[in-house]
Amino acid sequence: MKPTLLILAAGMASRYGSLKQIQQFGPSGETIIDYSIYDAIRAGFGKIVFIIRKDFEAEFREIFEPKLKGRVETDYVYQEMDAFLDGYPVPADRTKPWGTAHAVLCAKNAINEPFAVINADDFYGKDSFEKMAKFLESSCKPDVYSVVGYQLSKTISEHGSVSRGVCAADSNGNLAEINERTKVYKDGDKIVYEDADGSKHELAPETPVSMNFWGFHQNVFEMSQELFKEFLQKDGDKPKSEFFIPIVVDNFIQKKLGVVNVLPTAAQWFGVTYKEDAPGVQASLSALVEAGEYPTNLWK
Repeated sequence: MKPTLLILAAGMASRYGSLKQIQQFGPSGETIIDYSIYDAIRAGFGKIVFIIRKDFEAEFREIFEPKLKGRVETDYVYQEMDAFLDGYPVPADRTKPWGTAHAVLCAKNAINEPFAVINADDFYGKDSFEKMAKFLESSCKPDVYSVVGYQLSKTISEHGSVSRGVCAADSNGNLAEINERTKVYKDGDKIVYEDADGSKHELAPETPVSMNFWGFHQNVFEMSQELFKEFLQKDGDKPKSEFFIPIVVDNFIQKKLGVVNVLPTAAQWFGVTYKEDAPGVQASLSALVEAGEYPTNLWK
């Protein structure tokens, strides 16, 4: 069975105001999602599941169905505030969705096979999709998950600090721990992260970091559902608390339920953390098209 790609796109609408203006970066008006889907299809993924907000479904289908019809199976899942709450009342002051691990949980009834998770607005590169597809087809098990490990230096913005999940791997190349560093930036010719107290710590350029490209066995849904219950009991009343994928992965590792293979890639990641990043993304894609990595028009 071919693996599935789950694309986290529920947050896009709030960033763009309307999906009509999803930013076009490719020479024929392609969005970053278009490149991810194109790479996924050629790497061997058989289905694309989009996590979206229900009120944007019509617009979303209008954008993607004409391109993808006949090329790959698609499905749409909503991240709704009341999904999987199991009787827990939505707090009155809660406006924020419950986070990335909750978004994944919302796809529980749409996925019955090993699957990968990506962000909608990050460009991950062909190599990453090939490595992930191979992992999902041949190595993924109930006790073996994976994460693509990017080299830190290939994920930095020139226009300000970024948040990165810094990965520590053990001697077998499995994830030992993941630490969310919320302020990582270039400081002269070094890359540093800052602690809450302002102290700086240098990170090696080749340090592996997670860009939220995960490979899961479908058993992750049951585990996530249990953890989400615990999360709600502990932090559900905090208006800004979020149930993130690393919380689930950390539980999986710490409780010795299995291992998470780090799939190293030298691919260049890019995304739009700051609006000043947009011209660079456009230039990078143009260079890849000129080099023959992608056709001028992806869906022609």
